[in-house]
Amino acid sequence: SSAEAQSTISSLSLFGGELRADRIIVTAQATATARTASGSVDQSSITGLVLDGQPLDVAQSGRVTLGDWGYALTLVRSETGGDPGTKGYHGTITALTVHLSAAHGGFPAGTDIQIGYADAAAQASPPPAKTDTGPGQAPVPPAKKPKAKRLKAAEPDVRHPASKHRAPPKNVHVKLSPKGYVFPVYGPSSFIDTFGAGRADVGWHHGEDIFAPLGAPLLAVADGTLFQVGWNQIGGNRVWLKDKRGNEFYYAHLSAFSTLAIDGAEVKAGTVIGFMGNTGDAQGTPYHLHFEVHPKKLLKLGYDGVINPFAWLQGLVHAQDVAIPQHVAGGPQGPQDVTLPSGPLPGAVLLQESDISSADGLDPASLRRVFEPAPFEGTLTLSGGTPLNRG
Repeated sequence: SSAEAQSTISSLSLFGGELRADRIIVTAQATATARTASGSVDQSSITGLVLDGQPLDVAQSGRVTLGDWGYALTLVRSETGGDPGTKGYHGTITALTVHLSAAHGGFPAGTDIQIGYADAAAQASPPPAKTDTGPGQAPVPPAKKPKAKRLKAAEPDVRHPASKHRAPPKNVHVKLSPKGYVFPVYGPSSFIDTFGAGRADVGWHHGEDIFAPLGAPLLAVADGTLFQVGWNQIGGNRVWLKDKRGNEFYYAHLSAFSTLAIDGAEVKAGTVIGFMGNTGDAQGTPYHLHFEVHPKKLLKLGYDGVINPFAWLQGLVHAQDVAIPQHVAGGPQGPQDVTLPSGPLPGAVLLQESDISSADGLDPASLRRVFEPAPFEGTLTLSGGTPLNRG
């Protein structure tokens, strides 16, 4: 197998031209056969990176200081091998990450801006099992596989990273109708078919990645019940949804949950259950939703009981509007009993805010100076008639 990814930026200008680059190219390549595997992210580069007209050094996995307001990471890479006993390569690279340690350019402190990303993975199939011990010897029957046990939803965990199957299950024919379902992301989004691609953490990609801006609302694809709302180290903020037919759907890498996302909650198709992010092992990658479909017929296979959802996702209806719940109280345990004033539903969800007093260009000491006594210039006459000069 082989894979290649490339991202090219012809020119870059941030913060009104304060930080510039002439050209950014990031490339990742991967190949794998039964005998060998290789790959590279070495062809990536940043040309003409300058801050206020001064050139900045660009190095592999480098770090440069940006004034007194932040720093930049350059050409940060990650390279891993294949599954144990097989050949594989997985390489990722992010060209430029700008981190703000102080408010700057209208963005709050703590902001990360990522520019230029590529990811390529190739995984060879495991060698076939031997069926005899030598010439003239009787074939050795393959060992029986233990039946998979299932408690709620099986899911990836770093404590058990190896997938039971080294490739998606073969000869599986399960078709879901798009009727009664909605697309899981509200607003502009994009995705391609990467189901089955090699992955270092779980062996192969069990779903599709849907890319959209940070904070984009994530919707329940069907009427059903939410469960396992919470966190794991691979999926980050994740939630499962079981529809009325018994099919299960997995959402991973959320930035946050909506107040309706609690274990056992009954939701309708199109309900906002979370928001787009890159938590878990997706940290440092473009914001996306990792989405899986686990049909009822395949639940006995555990986490590997999935189908390729690409064609099914393409046929789903995209929601034209979403209802934002009126209640906003509560946290992980869900909304608490609270009386809110009646009124129309809000038309937007606040994802972040910036106060004018912390905006770029304002001196934090300006408010303090307002309340300090003003300096005096001139001549004062004391009660005894003695003049006191102040310069």
